[in-house]
Amino acid sequence: MLTYILLFSVSLLTAFFNLLVVISISHFKHLHTPTNLLLLSLGVSDFFISFLILCQIVLIDGCWFLGDLMCALYQYLAAIITAVSVETMVLISVDRYVAICDPLHYRTKITQTKVKICVCLCWFGSVMYASLNLKDNMNQPGRYNSCFGECVIVVNYIAVVVDVIIFFIGPITVIVLLYMRVFVVAVSQARVLRSHVAAVRLQGSVTVTSKKSELKAARTLGVVVVVFLICLCPYYCVALTSPEGRTNASSADFLLCLYYFNSCLNPLIYACFYPWFRKSVRLIITLKILQSDSCEANVL
Repeated sequence: MLTYILLFSVSLLTAFFNLLVVISISHFKHLHTPTNLLLLSLGVSDFFISFLILCQIVLIDGCWFLGDLMCALYQYLAAIITAVSVETMVLISVDRYVAICDPLHYRTKITQTKVKICVCLCWFGSVMYASLNLKDNMNQPGRYNSCFGECVIVVNYIAVVVDVIIFFIGPITVIVLLYMRVFVVAVSQARVLRSHVAAVRLQGSVTVTSKKSELKAARTLGVVVVVFLICLCPYYCVALTSPEGRTNASSADFLLCLYYFNSCLNPLIYACFYPWFRKSVRLIITLKILQSDSCEANVL
């Protein structure tokens, strides 16, 4: 019962947090920026993951009673949504890299049109990849089940390796490299600012501010990378070492839930650190967004 309550609570929180992100960015016109469009895509994919967590509740006792078709559809949607979530995180890291490391050309390199195209490509590519990877399971749902009430999918081992490279090794490599570069630039800028202000004899107060900025940058980037690794590493490590890529959903509940739990943390990591999110949430909770001119409110 405790497991049921825990998973159900995580599902509700995931849906609630990401719904706030989606409503905020969609409703307020001042939030229609390239970066926020990526957060919107991430929020949409993570919102649907809350429904996948509910499906995991069905599998707690190891019995799937929703039928073979729903089992195949669940695995299909899980592949699409999780892939979109990971790809969007990579796009966000690229966006932040350009914004911090090349701020003068940010507006020309990162535009809303380019971001919309990239987001559409992420969703379309994820749908095509999932369709090819789970083609046999979708054509004949339940073909790999050994008994009634089982929800099993089987993919080629090569496909599992490709999946690990595309959605685990590749994204982690890109995110770590970009964030390391961002951190180096942030630290160097803080040192330049400290040296510049020291020339006007304000070195004491600025030193403290610079150190706080360095620690804040290190802490924020560290949380992003560490949480991403903690949530994704166990699932992909087991998937890569499983014989013949065979995964029984009833035996992988914990790994999948940990994987999905990252979607509950994404709004806290990518959105809650922004002041505009707190302001928009306040307007949403107080129902002020129902006013006719609320979309023009300046929440920045």
